[in-house]
Parts: sequence; structure tokens; C-alpha cells
Amino acid sequence: MAVGVRTRAGLSRSWRVLGAAIGSPSIDPSRDAPFLEDIHGFPEINCVRGRLSSRVIAAAELRAERLGTGADRVLIAAGALDEETYLRALCNSTGVVFEPLDGMPRAQCPLDDGRLIDAAANGLLPLVAEGGLVFVVAPRGLAVRKLLGMIEETPASATRFRFTSAERFNRFVMRCAGKQLADNASDALKQKWPALAAASPYNLGKIFILTPVLLTIAAAFYSAPDGTARFFEILLAAIFVAWLALRITGALVRRPVTARIVAGRDEELPVYTIICALYQEASSVDGLLSAAKRLDYPPEKLDIILAVEADDTETRAAIAANRTGLPVTVIPAPPIGPRTKPKALNVALPFARGTFTVVYDAEDRPEPDQLRCALQAFRDNGDDLACVQARLCIDNTDDSLIARYFTAEYAGQFDVFLPGLTALQLPLPLGGSSNHFHTATLRKIGGWDAHNVTEDADLGMRLARFGYRADVIDSTTYEEAPADFRPWLKQRTRWFKGWMQTWLVHMREPVKMFQDLGLTGFLVFQLMVGGNALAALVHPLFMAGLIYMLAQGRGIVGETTTLAVLGALYGMTAIIGYLTSAWISWLGLRRRGLASAGWVLLLTPIYWLMLSIAGWRALFQLFFAPYAWEKTTHGLAKTSHRADRTTRALFNLERELTGMKQRGELPEVNEATNTSAVQPQLRRASA
Repeated sequence: MAVGVRTRAGLSRSWRVLGAAIGSPSIDPSRDAPFLEDIHGFPEINCVRGRLSSRVIAAAELRAERLGTGADRVLIAAGALDEETYLRALCNSTGVVFEPLDGMPRAQCPLDDGRLIDAAANGLLPLVAEGGLVFVVAPRGLAVRKLLGMIEETPASATRFRFTSAERFNRFVMRCAGKQLADNASDALKQKWPALAAASPYNLGKIFILTPVLLTIAAAFYSAPDGTARFFEILLAAIFVAWLALRITGALVRRPVTARIVAGRDEELPVYTIICALYQEASSVDGLLSAAKRLDYPPEKLDIILAVEADDTETRAAIAANRTGLPVTVIPAPPIGPRTKPKALNVALPFARGTFTVVYDAEDRPEPDQLRCALQAFRDNGDDLACVQARLCIDNTDDSLIARYFTAEYAGQFDVFLPGLTALQLPLPLGGSSNHFHTATLRKIGGWDAHNVTEDADLGMRLARFGYRADVIDSTTYEEAPADFRPWLKQRTRWFKGWMQTWLVHMREPVKMFQDLGLTGFLVFQLMVGGNALAALVHPLFMAGLIYMLAQGRGIVGETTTLAVLGALYGMTAIIGYLTSAWISWLGLRRRGLASAGWVLLLTPIYWLMLSIAGWRALFQLFFAPYAWEKTTHGLAKTSHRADRTTRALFNLERELTGMKQRGELPEVNEATNTSAVQPQLRRASA
């Protein structure tokens, strides 16, 4: 259900007028004067009417009416005044007490730590004060208007409420329940479902059960080393071919093309939470928040949470210095438990106010309408759809050969393979970014595994095991790829280690997993998660065997039929693997309009050897540093296809408008033409 042109135009106009009235030099308020009709019924801003101009008040009321939110939220989001200034003015006019919460004894809150943490998302805190129970409210949406209506009906109820800002509310929760919050973020999944947590110890009883199997294999190698080796070589080759067959199947299945309709009417939009986990990302803060500001979503209904490590003062200073005006909440991740992205996300999750939550990385640049696209997907599908994954695309393709191949790899994964998996309704290994969730469902299944260094793949499998689906939406998030080998190796090592962790975790109870996923889902898990890691580990062994046979003159004019067959097996497996991988990546590049970059796929054999180095490095770390997080440094990109496309689009738009003006075809710019003709082109350019 798309928003009408005039509704969107009026909403945008009221926002511009509000910005102009509070000091934006690029807007002429006189152009919008006819639209500043006075709308009554906004008692929540009566307390500040004397402090702000009538133009600001009228614009705020107009926008609040069309958004279905309080006018106080509009004024605060626009930067006309900060939240605490507004709340103190509200308290002065109503007689309600402003509660700073600083120094408030923990004993005055009757909630235990767990329920206190839950209160963070609701903005409602009970306190024992003056012999009775009062409720401290950090108001959102229409809360102030409703409370004022209650006070008007029952004036005595004013003594039962106190107002505070969201920032003060969050500080109180962190001060009083910070340790519990950190413990939950690190170990809640382990406490609730130990079999599904990477931190849980392995069951020694199961190891003892496997001991006879391992002894049998060792005896077979001792008594018949050649035959046993051949058996496992053929078995590994069969698994590798099955992995390739799954990828080919996913690539061949095309989802039906549907019109891109984005939800919905602005007054019907829910609050949407954006969570970003940041560590040593001071240089990326401005770009990240600028990308969030370009989202086609009312800022009054955005809930942006930045989870920052408690000792990362540079990133926190960069956030404080940013002037985008967006409603940003900074949550420090306590130094308890592993220092990983999923732990930081778990710390932020209890503070999420949105019906839906999306996770972005520091370097992400989502398309402006992505939140609306995700909402439409949730509305068009059943309640079992718990997550939608946006398509990830590398933006700094021209930085290096590694970045160029990374672009091809991502194109094959997110534009070809994953959409095919969802069309087949198979479990989806999520990407680490641009995952949109039902917030309640995300909490229900335990959030992220703080000890799994590829938390996205694990979460996708856990969703499937709990009976939920994930899907891919036709919206892109542009990312930065490592351009040099060393940072690429660290990132890819972490991914392989996480896939190994995920496989080991979910195979703790293979029978239970089989029951949860069914035969097809069980096999797909083995090939997607286990197969990714196994392919990287096995590939150099196969190549070494092939090179050895060729060097000895075997495999072509071999001494025995067995060796000839093995030589052919090694060679064909490698060739089929290279061709399949290159073909899927080329399909993705073609769908992205980047087919000219396909020549980089000639380097597939070299890239696979790089993957094998990362795979064996990951296996080593799995034993000696299983939870170590090798962070990827962002903000190093030198080129940007997205910026180049924006420049070309704006140039073409200017040339088109100039031509129309010269031919006398340029219509008078009014509300309808401004929105329907020019704005879509600018939106496409910004994407």
C-alpha cells in the first residue's frame, strides 16, 4: 500500500517548513505559509507555545497529524528543542515532577534486575517514593497526550506520575542492572538452551560414544591405509559435488518478478529500531548516520541504537559531535563476557522500542526505501516470517582485485543463490548485516549467540529450527570490502570459524535437529554450513594430490586403473568447482549490471587457495582461540560505484530539466509535480 503523492508531499513540506523555521538557511518559509493551517488538539505542546514561533508550532502540528504521533515528538526530532528541555517545561505547566534519576537508590525500584531490564523498552518504571508507588515515564509516541487526558479527568493522578528523559531512564537501568544486562547478553542463550549455544561445553558422554567410531577408523587406516584413504577421498569428493549441486539448484531457481511496492501510509508506520554495534569506528559515524538520515522513514518513528564498547571513547565522542539531528541512543557494552559484535547487539536489544528491528554495520549504506520494503514483505507473508534479508552489494569494487572478486562473490550469494533458497523454502544462512526482524520473535528465540563469531549463520539456522522462515527482499545495502589480503584473511577466517562453530553447535543433538528441520533442511544445513568450511579445508588436499599424480606421470598414464580414476576425480572436481563458482558469480554480476567486471573470475583458482588458507587458519583458531573476534577495519574505501551513479544521475537530471526549460516544457513546480516528477529521480540517485 503506497503513500499517496499529496500526502507524502505535504508531510515532506511540513518537515521542510519546520526546519526552515528553526534556522535552516536553505528554505524559504514564505513559500509554505498557505499550508500552515492551525490544527487543534495537541495539548502536549501547550507548555512550549510561548517559547517557539507560531510557524514552528503550526508545522509541528501539521506533521504530527499526518504521522499519527505527538507534536512533542516532532519538535524533538526536528531539533526545535531537546527532550529534557521539553519535559521540564511540561512538568512546570502540569505540576508533574521531573525525575532526574541520578543518585536514585536501587532499593526504591521494586523490580528485580531482569524486569528492570525489560522496563527499558517500555519506558515505564515503578518507584517507591513518599510512602507510595509512583511511575516514572520516559514518554514516546502519544504517551504525553494520553497522560494529560488522564490528569485532566482526574487531577489527583498527577501525583502518581513523574517524567524523565529516555537518556536518564537508560542510564538508571545501566547503573542498577548493568551486570545483569551484560550477563544476559553473554550467557542468556546458554542458560536457556545450552545445546544451542557455542559457549556450552561438549557432552563428554557423546564423545565417549564416538570413541568406538574413531577407533574403527584408525584401525582401518592401520590395516588397509590405501583402501581407507581412497574411500574417504571418494566420500569427500561426493560431498563436495553435492555442495556444488545445491548451489547450482539455488542459482537455477528464479523467483517470480513482482512489482516493488513499499509500505505504507506514514500514520500507519510502526516504530522501527536500527541497531549498530560499533567498535573503533569513529571515522564511520558520520557516514552511518547520514545514511540513516536518507532513509525514507519518519525520524519520529526511528529508534536508532548504537552499541559502543564502554572503553571506546573516540567512537562515543564522534557520535556526540554528530549533528544529523536523528534520535540516537548510545548504549555502552560492558566489558563482561566476550568482546564480540553479537554480545554488543544483545546488550542493545532490551532497549529496542520498535515493532521491527534491523541490524546494520558501520559502513552500510542501505537504499532509502529499505525499511518500507521490509515492512511490505512482513505484511504480505504469514506470521512465520521472522526475518528478511536485504541484498548486500560491494561498493568499493575498483579498490583492488580482492575487492573486485568480493563484489562478484557477493553478487552470486545475495542476488542468485540466497533468493533461490528462499524460493525453495529452505533454511537461510543470514548475512551479517541488513537483517530485519520481528523484534518480539528475535527476543523469543534468545537473540544472538554472543560466543559465535558468525552469529548471522547461526541465527538463521536457529530461526528455522524454531519453525520460522527468512526471506530475501529486493532492496540493496552497499558495503565496503577489505581491499588488501591481510584484513581480508582476518575477516574470512572469522567467517569460517563461525561456520565451524555453528555446525558443531547444531550437531550436538543431530536427531533433534533432524526432527526440527526435516530431511531436506537437515541435508541443506550440512551442505551450506558444514560444506562451506569443508570445501575450503579439502580443496588444497585435492589439489596437492592431483599435482603429485601429474608430477609422477599418473592419473593420465597411471600405473593402475584406480590411480587413473582418482586423478580424473581430483581434476574434474576442481574444474567443476571453479566453473560452478564462477558461473554463479557471473550471473550475479550480470543481474547487478556489472558484467564487465566478470573477467576477475578468471582468478577463481587463486581465490580458492586464499579461501583454503583462511579455512585452515580458522580450524587452528577453533581450538586455540574459539571466541576471538578479528575485527574488520572500515572507512578505508577509495572508490564508490554508488557515488559515481549518484553524480551521473544528478547530471542527467540537471541536463533534462535544462532542456525542458529551453523548450518551454518545464511545468510550474507545485506540490504534485515536485513530488511526482523530481523527487523519485533524486531518490533513485541517492540509492
